[in-house]
Amino acid sequence: MLRPRHSRFMLAAIVVLNAAIWSACNKTNGAGQSVAASDGGKIPITTKSDDARKEFLQAQDLSDRLLGQESLQHFDQAIILDPDFASAELARATNSPTAQEFFDHLKKAVSLVDKVSQGEKLLILANEAGANGDTVKQKEYLDQLVAAYSNDERAHLNLGNYYFGQQDLAQAVEHYKKSIELAPSFSTAYNILGYAYRQQGDYTNAEWAFKKYIELIPNDPNPYDSYAELLLKMGRFDDSIAQYRRALTIDPHFVPSHFGISADLMYSGKAEEATSELQKMASLSRNDGELRTALFGLCVVATDSGKLDEALRQIDKEYAVAEKKSDVAAMAADLQAKGNIIIETQKYDAAAKVFDRSLRMIESSDLSQEIKDNAKLLHHFNLAAVAIGKKNYAAAKPLAEEFQKGAEASKNPVQLKQSHELEGRLALAQKDYEKAIAELEQANQQDPRNLYRLGQAYQGKGDAAKAHELYNHAAEFNSLPQLNYAFIRSKAQRLAIGKQA
Repeated sequence: MLRPRHSRFMLAAIVVLNAAIWSACNKTNGAGQSVAASDGGKIPITTKSDDARKEFLQAQDLSDRLLGQESLQHFDQAIILDPDFASAELARATNSPTAQEFFDHLKKAVSLVDKVSQGEKLLILANEAGANGDTVKQKEYLDQLVAAYSNDERAHLNLGNYYFGQQDLAQAVEHYKKSIELAPSFSTAYNILGYAYRQQGDYTNAEWAFKKYIELIPNDPNPYDSYAELLLKMGRFDDSIAQYRRALTIDPHFVPSHFGISADLMYSGKAEEATSELQKMASLSRNDGELRTALFGLCVVATDSGKLDEALRQIDKEYAVAEKKSDVAAMAADLQAKGNIIIETQKYDAAAKVFDRSLRMIESSDLSQEIKDNAKLLHHFNLAAVAIGKKNYAAAKPLAEEFQKGAEASKNPVQLKQSHELEGRLALAQKDYEKAIAELEQANQQDPRNLYRLGQAYQGKGDAAKAHELYNHAAEFNSLPQLNYAFIRSKAQRLAIGKQA
């Protein structure tokens, strides 16, 4: 498993760095406050309490090993022992199981940036910029971090994570390799390096990285979970399940493995067994994040099976979990998912109302103005999708243009890819296949729906061989449960074998 990201909770389709990863090299001054020591060029930890530092380092070790739930009590204790412990606040944010906790702890970390070392300050500000969708500032802070701490493996890991999120995988791989060069036993870097290779389609090197990861921490569940996800991607479903089961043998509470097994079962044509696995995950969940993930998985299995009414019921259950704690960002994200499912039912006006509700919820919240602005921008995207569904291309065009302007102004690579997707969808609907291909090839290629749409464009153009290749690629995407794949998987499979969708 990759470290959990909060992008489902943020409406700008941004990636939040998991930057609560620090070096233990620091010294203490006469006043009892740790100073910005850089022994060996490592990022310091600033705290006035040795006991808080010990709790933090124990939590950091658990977090590095993707045992986020187990890390929380130690991060919380570190914060109790030192209420001004900015690094602990950031780490607590990025390990939080809910969006509300993430934003609360990130806000506190930002409020403390004038009390910490320069390296910690750069990491905190990079996370804030990422949460706000400001990828230009985010990269500036991380570039400064690596320049100042070029011998810190965690600095390179964080910059690599930025590139990974922007799908610049070549750059990501270089920084992960540098991280490993600096710290050959740094297991976290091998994990994410394996995912980067997997994203590139380099399964040989991905398998090497994951097996090295297993070798370094053989008694932890996540290395087997990550290797299982590679096998899932390769379509080796039985082998994948075996690795997931091994992870659960080590830690029966490692619920992400249930999520992975549900994908293997779903793609093996065993939807009922996939549902049972996710119900088990829900029953074992230790926090709202794990429960919501299980409910989301149930929504995806229902969608993949064509049971969209059941999918909507599951997303409503997920929403209810967030509603109990007034987790506005999570609630708004659930409404986004619901609107997209409703679009699949062709009830376009109903979908537009749900998208409107999501936007109003964000606008009336205490989230940052940047997040509110991104939500407004995304609303243009959603309403354009509704208009395309209704074949109201005159209405869709200005909405797509407005989204493009915002994406270009932000220079956010994710939003720019979304803009190309929207233009490609509009061109495809109007049977302008050349333009559709040109635009969709610049869209997010890790979204199987875009691969499917490209197949449709090449088919419309008359290139049956290329269309078949893309349909097959989309059909065998084999990701962890996600709605965009569930929307098209069966259709792509039929077209890949030459049947009418």
